[in-house]
Amino acid sequence: MLPQKQAEEAVVTNFTETENEGGGIIVGEDDNKEQENSMFALKSLLWHGGSVWDAWFSCASNQVAQVLLTLPYSFSQLGMLSGILLQVFYGLMGSWTAYLISVLYVEYRTRKEKENVNFKNHVIQWFEVLDGLLGPYWKAVGLAFNCTFLLFGSVIQLIACASNIYYINDKLDKRTWTYIFGACCATTVFIPSFHNYRIWSFLGLGMTTYTAWYLTIAALVHGQVEGVTHSGPTKLVLYFTGATNILYTFGGHAVTVEIMHAMWKPQKFKYIYLMATLYVFTLTLPSASAVYWAFGDQLLSHSNAFSLLPKTRFRDAAVLLMLIHQFITFGFACTPLYFVWEKVIGMHDTKSICLRALARLPVVVPIWFLAIIFPFFGPINSAVGALLVSFTVYIIPALAHMLTYRKPSARQNAAEKPPFFMPSWSAMYVINAFVVVWIFVVGFGFGGWASMTNFIRQIDTFGLFAKCYQCQPSGLPPPKATGAPPPRAHHL
Repeated sequence: MLPQKQAEEAVVTNFTETENEGGGIIVGEDDNKEQENSMFALKSLLWHGGSVWDAWFSCASNQVAQVLLTLPYSFSQLGMLSGILLQVFYGLMGSWTAYLISVLYVEYRTRKEKENVNFKNHVIQWFEVLDGLLGPYWKAVGLAFNCTFLLFGSVIQLIACASNIYYINDKLDKRTWTYIFGACCATTVFIPSFHNYRIWSFLGLGMTTYTAWYLTIAALVHGQVEGVTHSGPTKLVLYFTGATNILYTFGGHAVTVEIMHAMWKPQKFKYIYLMATLYVFTLTLPSASAVYWAFGDQLLSHSNAFSLLPKTRFRDAAVLLMLIHQFITFGFACTPLYFVWEKVIGMHDTKSICLRALARLPVVVPIWFLAIIFPFFGPINSAVGALLVSFTVYIIPALAHMLTYRKPSARQNAAEKPPFFMPSWSAMYVINAFVVVWIFVVGFGFGGWASMTNFIRQIDTFGLFAKCYQCQPSGLPPPKATGAPPPRAHHL
């Protein structure tokens, strides 16, 4: 399509122009030119990404981060069979709504290109897509849910950093570690956009791959603890809490539009998220199943899988790699918030990286503060999944697609037709309606009730500003490996 071709050329042109501004190549001096070209090639290799592979690495790396460590906890709430089936179910559903988001982005960009809108120095975001296709009310809803989800997504990464490092160095409590890692994660303000996550996405996926297979192998080598029991599911509140954590796991496509906009050919994104999800299955299913098999109901009071595995150099390596990856994922979640804030204060088109970084710093402060107030690693995932992810990346995209193409003229002139495996627009409508009803009733309704009940009990048990959530009190021996369920006060 011509409009799509123009959009692709605009992205490539902007990329080239940006590079040429800093290239500094001196014509007529061969040695300098060769040196500059070599530096440019290395910089492009490590720093500037926009290919299909870059998008795949970004999606796969961003999709499975600290949640990898909480999935065994969810299996203890759900039971083995439900845990596996819900991972596959929500993984495919998440891939479908990511596809819908990509279609709506292409539709929005195609329409704007026909109006000769130039997106140079401007990153398109999800709320702008909703505004262009459905109007200002949808923009407000999309902006509210997306920003709140990304805010708490960043909070969760910060909490995970403190939770993980504690298993290497427990001389400092988790709250102190949160202070430290909050300052470290604030350095993400210097990463301009998703173009610049090429090397980080690649390394991040390698880190989670190592951690997932470490969890799998370590659990199998450790074997089942004495008297292990696998009683889940036992209570509805536990079942739906675990289910919404899995909903959260495969709802990481709140940054889909920003990743697409960083691509040289955004229309090729359509099936990338599905391919990323299929790879993520090879990490989440074996690790969660193996750890739950080994430790069973003990996981009900240990939301971080690292806490039950013996301290070895392999575990320490996994902890360190996850810390680095959580720094990367923090940047993924925060970068769209940086864009929104830049647009609010009129700094989005500023070329100076230092000025933009300085302008972005206020975004990090509330994230830091919320991570200190609610340090509940595990339960907070389910609460965010039920109340925010359910709308942000499931219900709103499905409804937006239904309304955008509700008229015959819109369907006839659509930039993207139904996929090859979908017989008609009616079939898409049915699937979208199913997504909306299922997520609203099961994800938001039952999941919201269960996750908030559990979350409130964490506050009652540990209090706000908990200094060291789920830490073993000093002077007491570690808990014995038994299959007895934990006290009710910790998790319903």
